[in-house]
Amino acid sequence: MVYNPAAITIPQASAFNRKIAGKQIELYHLKNKAGMQVVITNFGGYLVGAWVPDKKGRLTSVTVGFDTIEGLAKQTSYYGAIVGRYANRIAKGKFTLDGQKYNLPINNGPNSLHGGKANFSYKVWDAKQLDDQTVVLETLSEHTEEGYPGNLKVKVTYTLTDNNEITIAYEATTDRTTVVNLTNHAYFNLNGEGNGDILYHVVQINASHYTPIDSTLIPTGEIAPVKDTPFDFVNPERIGKRINSDHAQLKFGNGYDHNFVLNRHGAHVPVATVTGDVTGIKLEVFTDQPGLQFYTGNFTPGTNLTRGNVKDTMRTAFAMETQHFPDSPNKPNFPSTVLKPGEVYNTQTTYKFSV
Repeated sequence: MVYNPAAITIPQASAFNRKIAGKQIELYHLKNKAGMQVVITNFGGYLVGAWVPDKKGRLTSVTVGFDTIEGLAKQTSYYGAIVGRYANRIAKGKFTLDGQKYNLPINNGPNSLHGGKANFSYKVWDAKQLDDQTVVLETLSEHTEEGYPGNLKVKVTYTLTDNNEITIAYEATTDRTTVVNLTNHAYFNLNGEGNGDILYHVVQINASHYTPIDSTLIPTGEIAPVKDTPFDFVNPERIGKRINSDHAQLKFGNGYDHNFVLNRHGAHVPVATVTGDVTGIKLEVFTDQPGLQFYTGNFTPGTNLTRGNVKDTMRTAFAMETQHFPDSPNKPNFPSTVLKPGEVYNTQTTYKFSV
């Protein structure tokens, strides 16, 4: 496919001027002094798109998304959504908390994924744009919504810095003990949205261990070393070099769809770095979370037409979802995702772009 960054245009507000559940959908355009642009919508808290200058200064769309609210609302792959109340999978949609058993909707094989069927990606959030570079989104997840306990108040702040960083700050409080795990599900193609697969992107992940999964993509509970496996990205490696290896874990995930256990790191040390081989655009991921779900678009259906009328075929984008580990409520050896009344869930992730 010929690289053509000009083929992808920035969505217009009129294409999102709709009401869903009686609430108005809006687009929020952010722009920094370096010329980078980001578009957010209050539907699902989606990062609709991000446009970054490449090595020749051409503005390049680096996230996969949709031109219209209709396209965004009908897809089911979470292209840039805020997902919760529990990002990733919970085995069989069940967990026990303080002796009480909870049942969640099953929406991914035998498991509950990303908070259930009516998860945060379908909510119309209350939103306010504070300035040219900041948008604040708020919502309430009511007690027993999708089976989870507690009235959970959530605030997400998107900030575009002048250093070409998208910072996402998450905050939540509850009136009953509950579990929380929030993330953003942006899909990236650093060679430009719609410009082929991501197999020649080069990835480095600061993780010496990962959490192996079973055939339903639920962690087994083991924390396994990446050394001498296709999951070793401690040193930079092409995504495609080992993705089709004869390895049981890759067969379960149809590629990479695994949680990496991040090594100890400072706030200013990236936990992952990815570079596009054509554009030279580099993505660095910074987070205070213990895990990172590296997903190579193995289950994207090829039936959605994303921006530029391009089909979302397999492995044409990747996700780097900062998180606590999947199924943590059922794995006592994993870092806890419990949030109690009087506590504040407070976490931050930054996606930084450069060439």
